[in-house]
Amino acid sequence: MSAALADALAGVLRPVLGDGVVVENLHALTGGASRTTWAFDALTDARRALILRTGPPDDVHASMELEARVQQRAAAAGAPVPHILAADNSPAALGNPYLICDAIGGETIVRRIYRSLDDDGRARLLRQCAQALAAIHRADHRGIGVPPADQLTEWRDRLDEMGDTTATFEWAFRWLAAHRPAPSEQVLVHGDFRMGNLIVDDTGLAAVLDWELVHIGERYEDLAWFCIRAWRFGAAEELGAGGLGSVEAFLSAYEDAAGLTLDRDAFRWWLTVATLRWGVICRYQAERHLSGQTESVELAAIGRRVAETEWDVLDLLQGGGPR
Repeated sequence: MSAALADALAGVLRPVLGDGVVVENLHALTGGASRTTWAFDALTDARRALILRTGPPDDVHASMELEARVQQRAAAAGAPVPHILAADNSPAALGNPYLICDAIGGETIVRRIYRSLDDDGRARLLRQCAQALAAIHRADHRGIGVPPADQLTEWRDRLDEMGDTTATFEWAFRWLAAHRPAPSEQVLVHGDFRMGNLIVDDTGLAAVLDWELVHIGERYEDLAWFCIRAWRFGAAEELGAGGLGSVEAFLSAYEDAAGLTLDRDAFRWWLTVATLRWGVICRYQAERHLSGQTESVELAAIGRRVAETEWDVLDLLQGGGPR
């Protein structure tokens, strides 16, 4: 399969890199539930390290062509993203829709990133994350087909589709619906901006990855998702923003980068939504295992995290949680 895929890749890249392009060292990096990532070298007059992402078309994730358009708009606004060479929603060339971009050096494994950072490095990376989000949110999203999404409705529907719930989840959904803050500006939302989806090198944030959940929504959604407990990866409570620094330091850095003032009460509402979202995701992953759709010890273990997420939701509703 790799040899055939390499030949097909060379054909895709010829209009971009020239007729003499040769593909070498093609190997899969990850194979998730929906999309697979490959690394390879393209040889012309020089060797160029590239990344291929493939996956079947679906109604949940952004198309490859939309991902490409969004990343180009985000790059124009100043966000660090890989340079894209080609993207196509058609499966004709490679068997599935695809996106090809330059490889970016650096680390994505969060615990390794934490070990490499001193206090100054953590503070620098936190500021860079805030600056990257500010750039994404000011990107021009008009005219490229980015869909709107309402997180509270979406995750309520996801939970209902499973036919299973908890008292905590039900109370949280009702409380959130009754106490929703006034809507704020609609912006380009990454949808999964967090540690683990960032490449970090010696200079800090090198690239923002995994744009398949991009949509139009409120900026608070991205800010809150970065600050839920799951994306601290065991870091101390006071490092509530991605395990890098305090939530307040992160929000202040974002305000400086975006040139606006955030509503802390609105952020806290969105932080509760984000935490509840993670709880529903944990329950959904467990359901994939329990239903026999994808038998996996890892998915079953993620299901056990529903209870900790319920605790976090209750803590937020009672006025606790990260500050």
